[in-house]
Amino acid sequence: MADNIGFGVDVGGSGIKGGVVDLDTGELVGERIKILTPQPATPEAVAETIAEIVRTAGWEGPVGVTLPSVVRNQTALLAANIDPSWVDMDCRELFGRHLPDNPAHVLNDADAAGLAEVRFGDPHARQGSVILLTFGTGIGSALLHDGLLYPNSELGHLYIGDTEAEHMASAAVKEREELSYKKWTKRVSTVLQTYEALFWPNLFVVGGGISRKHEKWVPLLKCKTPVVPAKLHNNAGIAGAALAAAEGLLP
Repeated sequence: MADNIGFGVDVGGSGIKGGVVDLDTGELVGERIKILTPQPATPEAVAETIAEIVRTAGWEGPVGVTLPSVVRNQTALLAANIDPSWVDMDCRELFGRHLPDNPAHVLNDADAAGLAEVRFGDPHARQGSVILLTFGTGIGSALLHDGLLYPNSELGHLYIGDTEAEHMASAAVKEREELSYKKWTKRVSTVLQTYEALFWPNLFVVGGGISRKHEKWVPLLKCKTPVVPAKLHNNAGIAGAALAAAEGLLP
């Protein structure tokens, strides 16, 4: 087993998955453990599921946890695809009870993916300003500069005209409206051009499940900034969470 390892757990609307991560490569060490997200996904139920994953792995040490939420001072401020009772939840107190022997480091899911992609993905993402975007049910975002994270950017909620970016160009919108890649990438290009005008990044990294088919749509994008596909795909959240815990990040 690798010497430099950590443990991350990624909380999603349908599944909670965790595993040991090689912090030199971002790759999982051994099997990924996945348990269906409890319904309703209350803080107590989710925290107990995470504790079960940690126990199953036999992990001793800090644990990184991603949430589909804004996390500030280790307090969850939003609830996307999880129970509304997460709003204003003190994550230190919650995980202090459920993981008393494993200090928890909680952060936004897209932020975790951004940390992982910058550290372990395309080498060009390690310097300068980078925006990671995850296209799924919505559009998640992470802003980084020279590998340092500006947390909780939530760019998917930025209005473009009268419409939130994610209501215009998420992968779910493509599926729901049965858009071709050509029509969908025209919308994505509009989103990227808007972000470009505000932030002038050196690089966009695009992730989410649809990035597995990046050859069908990334070349069609029209913006001045280079765009590269994410490399870690479904394990980016786990890897980023493990990295946050190992490096003591507490957004």
